[in-house]
Amino acid sequence: MSDLQTSIAALRKSYERAELDEFASHADPLQQFDQWINEAIAAQVPEPSAMTLATVGSDLRPSTRVVLLKGFDARGLVFYTNYDSRKGRELAGNPYAALQFHWVELERVVRIEGVVEKTSAEESDAYYDSRPLDSRIGAWASPQSQVIPGRSVLVANAARYGAQFLLKPPRPPHWGGYRVVPAEWQFWQGRKSRLHDRLRYRREGDAWVRERLAP
Repeated sequence: MSDLQTSIAALRKSYERAELDEFASHADPLQQFDQWINEAIAAQVPEPSAMTLATVGSDLRPSTRVVLLKGFDARGLVFYTNYDSRKGRELAGNPYAALQFHWVELERVVRIEGVVEKTSAEESDAYYDSRPLDSRIGAWASPQSQVIPGRSVLVANAARYGAQFLLKPPRPPHWGGYRVVPAEWQFWQGRKSRLHDRLRYRREGDAWVRERLAP
């Protein structure tokens, strides 16, 4: 084992910032998430809306990537992407996904699992139109997840679509939103001696059941 590997194995951190109690937490996981993400924003943690998205393809191999949360409500959590990307193709064949937020500075993790559906065309149009012009052109310019010979392809595509659409590019038909409809939430708060707090909310009919899991 190299010295670097030895030093990595020896890394230790004592988690002592906060606690998560099943009786003091919100009965509705959406309210708990709303509280935590707003606390992450207020604490100015880097990229508080960044979340890891896990999908599974037809070969049963999972893949992950980081996407940005762009909205959430009682219907679910929304992100936007290229429908022809790897995640888009995998979701078309297997419309289930897992999300994870990791707010390191707050010693908190939130995990969500659920079914995935596309947002309406109206929702996708509204968000697309709110983006900066360069980002709207970028949605046309990038054949996401496809092999390209070099960056020059992206630059040329951006120039071509910029000249074609000028200041008003329409939303590409291959680009839009997905909504993850939660069937389960988990909230993890780091605690001392690795005795972390871990609460799970699972759906039973129209109600959420809240329970503590061993860390």
